[in-house]
This record gives sequence, structure tokens and C-alpha cells, in this order.
Amino acid sequence: MSSKRQHDDIVKFDIVKNRRKFYAFSIVILLVGLVCTLIMGLNLGVDFKAGTRLDIYIGKDFQVSDIDAIIKETIPNTMYTPVTPYGEQQVQTRFDHTIPADQLAALEAALKAKYGPQVSKQEATVDPSIAKELVKKAAIAVAVAGIGIVIYIAFRFQFLFGIACIIGLVHDVFIPIALFSVFRLEVDLTFIAAILTIVGYSINDTIVIFDRIRENLRTMKSKTVEDLEHLVNVSLWQTMRRSIFTVGTVFLTAVAIAILGSEGIRTFSLALIFGLVSGTYSSIFVSAQFWVTLKKREMAKKKRLAPAPTEG
Repeated sequence: MSSKRQHDDIVKFDIVKNRRKFYAFSIVILLVGLVCTLIMGLNLGVDFKAGTRLDIYIGKDFQVSDIDAIIKETIPNTMYTPVTPYGEQQVQTRFDHTIPADQLAALEAALKAKYGPQVSKQEATVDPSIAKELVKKAAIAVAVAGIGIVIYIAFRFQFLFGIACIIGLVHDVFIPIALFSVFRLEVDLTFIAAILTIVGYSINDTIVIFDRIRENLRTMKSKTVEDLEHLVNVSLWQTMRRSIFTVGTVFLTAVAIAILGSEGIRTFSLALIFGLVSGTYSSIFVSAQFWVTLKKREMAKKKRLAPAPTEG
């Protein structure tokens, strides 16, 4: 019995045969995200953009307009984002430049005079030079993590697997960035932490798939392109349940944190949700498929360079 017939019952849908459709879908999403990011930009937090972020606990019912009026009175002639209520009787705003301590103290005193002594504030101030350094170090952290993982995969498996991983990593990192731009979510250091976490989960899932492909290459014939496509298709379905269940448990946890968690960790959980979906999709429908495309070209090149058979 051929290896293909042995594994026909595993394959529920021919993923590899439809890889061009998945390529097209990813390209459309990436292009739309790129256009939105270029037009709208990123909503950078104070970690990457100099200024002061202010979280204020009011402790009783309030009107946003009253908070806004007090801010304009105690800290005049300054630009800040609209006052946003969150959590239980709390508000948040962000100033475009650093606010002196005496003005913040005056604001807190004015709020206590109106709402009571339970009012408290928590500020995060970042100078321009520090913000620039944080941007630089965040970019280096993501780049080093990605390059290190790709090198590891290239040595453990083969160079073509490493190239396929690069494509998957670009996909996984850019999708959350684009979605944060579209929904105007704040990009701060917790977002970078989420991106690094996403890269880890995505690579872990990709390695499991690549490892199964490598094992099947030892036992299943792959002399033709059709054999190779079938081998990858079988490998994907053999690891499908594991991929979905593993990421699914983390996804549910991230959703729970986004709904029930504090405002400070919501950015991390939302970025993680976007990235987990993107990473799972890329591992199955992008990275593995791109490896098939590269391997197909390699087989065609070897066939062209192979010496013609001599007549006896």
C-alpha cells in the first residue's frame, strides 16, 4: 500500500493545493494594514513618545467634562488626549510633553477639593531622549529575537526552513502592528513584550510542523512535486489538533485577561490575541506553504541541472 493511501484518511482538506489563495489573503491583509499604518500612523504611548501619562483614581461618580475643566484650569495651554474613563471610577489622559511636578500636584489638590481625599494619581513621565532610546532598544530586541530564531531553525533543519520562518515572522509581527494602528490602540513597552511573546509561540508552532515534515521526509516518498505537496499536507493535519489546542488555551486566557484584567495589562492581552491568531494562521497557511514553494523551485532546479541519461 502506498504512503499516500495510508494517510488519505487524515487529510480533511487539501491545504497545500490552495496555498495561492492563502498567499493572496495574507497579501491583501498586509497591504491594507500597511496603507492604514502609513496614513494613520501608530498611537505611540509615553514609552516611545515624550510626555506624561496620568492615571487618576476619583473614587466616586464624576463627569468627564468636570475633570476636563479642572485639567485646563490647573495645567493651562497644554495639549493632551481626551480624558478617558476606565475601570471603576478612574480616568486616564496623556500629555504631549512632560508636565512639571508642581502642576501635577496642583491638579491632584483641585480634584481632592471637588471629590474628596480619596483621589489619587499615578503618572509616568518620559523625557525625549529616553523615549528615543526606548524606541531604538525595542526595535533591536525584536530584530535580535527574530534573527536568532531564524538562525537556529536554519541550522537545526535546513536553510529553506529558515527563509520560510522569516516570512512567517514578518507576517506575525506586522499584523498586530497594523491592527493597533487601525483601532488606535496605544503602543507601549507592554506591546513590545507581547510581540516577543507572539514570536515565541509562533516559532514554537512552526517548529512542531517543520519537525513533522522532516520526520515524514524520511518515511514518505517525495520524488515528485505531487509527493512533496501530499507529504506537507499530511504533516499539517497530523499536527493540526496540537496547534489549535495549544494556542487555543493561551487565546482563552488572553481574552479573559482583556475582559477582566486591569487597564495596564490590556494592551498586552489585546496584542497577544491578535498575534496568536496571526501566528497560528501563518504557521499552517504561510510558513509551511512557502517552504513548499521554495522546495518546489529547488527540485525544478536540480532536475534542470541533472545530467541527461546516456543511451546504452
